[in-house]
Order: sequence, then C-alpha cells, then structure tokens
Amino acid sequence: MPFIFGYTECMILWNLDNLSDPMFWKMLACMLPVMLLSLTLHEWGHAFAAHKCGDDTAKNLGRMTLNPIRHIDPYGFLMLMLVGFGWAKPVPVNSRNFRNYKKGEAIVSLAGVFMNLLLAIFFSIFYVVFLRMSFTGNYEWLNNGLLLLTIGFGVSLNIVLMLFNLLPFPPLDGYHVFELLFAKRLPINVFLFLRRYGQFVLIGVLLLFRLLRFNPISLFSDWVLNNLSLLAFRMG
Repeated sequence: MPFIFGYTECMILWNLDNLSDPMFWKMLACMLPVMLLSLTLHEWGHAFAAHKCGDDTAKNLGRMTLNPIRHIDPYGFLMLMLVGFGWAKPVPVNSRNFRNYKKGEAIVSLAGVFMNLLLAIFFSIFYVVFLRMSFTGNYEWLNNGLLLLTIGFGVSLNIVLMLFNLLPFPPLDGYHVFELLFAKRLPINVFLFLRRYGQFVLIGVLLLFRLLRFNPISLFSDWVLNNLSLLAFRMG
C-alpha cells in the first residue's frame, strides 16, 4: 500500500482556522497512533504473505517487521498530515519467486487489505464495549472521550484504508487484483493506460471528492460507526 487516504478533518492545511483549538490537536494526537498501527500492519501483511508464498525479498530487507519506522516514507507521511493524502514505502516483492504466480499475486495484494479488515473488526469490538460502558456512567476513566475517539478512528480509518486500497488504480492493491481478473477479458490498452496515468486519475478522483464534499468511502465508514454506536446503545 504505497498510498494512504486519511482524514481531512484532522489534516493541517484543511484546518488552518482550527489550529488554535486544542480539540483539533487532541483529534490529531488520537489519530496518529492508529494511523501508524494500521499502516505498519498493512505493510507487514504484504511482507508476511510474500514470505509464505515463497518470496523472501521483503524479509531479507528487514520489511517483515512491526517497527513502523521501517515502513514510513517521511515525505509521504508529512503529506498525509498536511493534506490527508500520502504514501508509505512499498514492500519490495519479486513475484518470480512465488510458488504459484497468480495465487501469490492475489494473496500478497490482498494481504494488506485483509489486515485492515481485521483491525476494523478488532477496533469495532472494543468500540462497542467501551461505548456501552460509558453509557452506564460507572467508568470515570472514559469520561474525557479520548479513548473512544481513538478507537473510533481505528474503526473508520481501517475501513477507509481497506476500501480505498481496493480501488482499481495503480499503485493500489486493488489494481493488481483487477489486472489478474481481467487481463484476458479487456484490451491491453486499458492496462497500459492505467499503468501510465492511473495515479493521476486517482488523484483526480480524490480532488473531485474534496470539491463535491462527497466521499462514498468515508460515508460508508461513518455509517458503520453510527451503527456500532446504535448497537452499543441497545445492548443491556
């Protein structure tokens, strides 16, 4: 997952009027550890899947690790904090080492997305439990809301990362799967175009979302979070 799509609500350049608001910095502080965890496990998933499929390129280069420093691209992370769109260091993979090329390509491409799915489920469980506990009023350590805010970010951010990386534009994970599925069904010019201009199309789509103030991926993550809140409210 070299590209990351984050929250513009917490990004600095979109919130210049809020820089004096302590709540803005609290939200940013809550999001950062979640982002680092989600990014790290996503990239680790790629490296681990490649190792299991027969390619130890990432492992030999020290990328099959849970150390976030090994996966962060400084400029990509800075862009993420400023505008909400950045990139991480891509995990090096040599698909010629896979025991089964097509199967290995699919597994490695989807491994990072699968890690985000697992993280979304993990955070969802704790979000419902802690939110239900906060409704009872018996747990003072939940009163400031920062823990729930962090866990809520964990739910919605991993849903956003999962769905965003499934889009069929290079260099996103979804493009590799798209090419595997449709390489023999679509003209070669489609893939040549996407390989050459896919990144620009992707950036154009994100800018369009920003201009229209309509983002179906974020809307879906908000819908999930709202339903988890409703579930917590109805429990007990």
